[in-house]
Amino acid sequence: MAPTRYSAGCLRGPARAALRAAFCATLCTAVLSGSARADAVSDFYTGKTITLIAGFPPGGGYDTYVRVLARHYGRFIVGHPSVVATNMPGAGSLLAANFIYSKAPNDGLTLAMFAASAAMEPLLGNKSALFDATRFSWIGSMSQDVAFCGVWQTPGSAQTFDEMMTTETIFGGGATSAITFQHPMVLKNVLSAKIRVIPGYPGTREVNLAMHRGEVNGTCGLYISTINSSFRDEVASGQLKPVIQMGNKKSDEYGNVPSVFDYARTDMDRAVLDVHFKQLLLGRAVAGPPGIPADRLKALRDALVAAMKDKDFLAEAEKVGLDIDPASAEEVEQLLIRFAAYPPEVFRKAQEAIGR
Repeated sequence: MAPTRYSAGCLRGPARAALRAAFCATLCTAVLSGSARADAVSDFYTGKTITLIAGFPPGGGYDTYVRVLARHYGRFIVGHPSVVATNMPGAGSLLAANFIYSKAPNDGLTLAMFAASAAMEPLLGNKSALFDATRFSWIGSMSQDVAFCGVWQTPGSAQTFDEMMTTETIFGGGATSAITFQHPMVLKNVLSAKIRVIPGYPGTREVNLAMHRGEVNGTCGLYISTINSSFRDEVASGQLKPVIQMGNKKSDEYGNVPSVFDYARTDMDRAVLDVHFKQLLLGRAVAGPPGIPADRLKALRDALVAAMKDKDFLAEAEKVGLDIDPASAEEVEQLLIRFAAYPPEVFRKAQEAIGR
């Protein structure tokens, strides 16, 4: 004989009342549990201070993003903690990435913004990169950047990227893990542009001064926000001319500047360019140490999403020339997982492209 099945609708009297009471108790438990978790996060952050680290010196693009975010972020985190911006420059922001990964407490009170190129260093064989990028507590990216290389316009300097194939152009670069070094090296070693790179400049401001002094002819790693905050007058006057761009998308902000992908000659070329330039999805990514408690991590992620839509934040970002084009933490994680699955040969070629 088949077992008898009941629905709530066919129950009567005490049985139906008991079922309703059990359902309400379960629902209340779930609601109270969620509320308790939210209250626990709020209680934790109340009266606390979050330290937000820029992996570069003061005055550049990363520093500007971090300081603008710090002025607004706490309003959107439950408990409304204070947010303090600071700087930890070194090795193209690799110092900050290593610190966040292995030395910063994972309580959700220490976050950092470091270069996309630094996040890729373990995959490119850099033994000084002491982390697995897929294990950071990624909060999200404030901008999916497009980067340009620009040439300082003096008599005899290249006017276009095509001219750079025959006219030697000297680029000022940072540490070997910085895009100011890596991007021109890729143009040289993958696309055969006639380029020489002088590394060792601490940041964007110092490369700018070197161009003014005539030490170098150009610079790479020029995000739209970097141009707006540090090179606005030079680009507007035509003194600094963007000649090629790289990223997940193409921008017409400075006219019809060709994409690096337009010059790929083989499938391997394109794969190597993907490794070096698709990472710009991480253009202004914020990360914390591995193991931030899940409820706090969700609160930090939700707060970043909310801040990126806030009219006061967007007004200040526009005023100082920041490009806001956010990517979610999930998008960041998926990109890094995809990179990690590339064949070893692609990364061997990508290492050669930056002189390793």
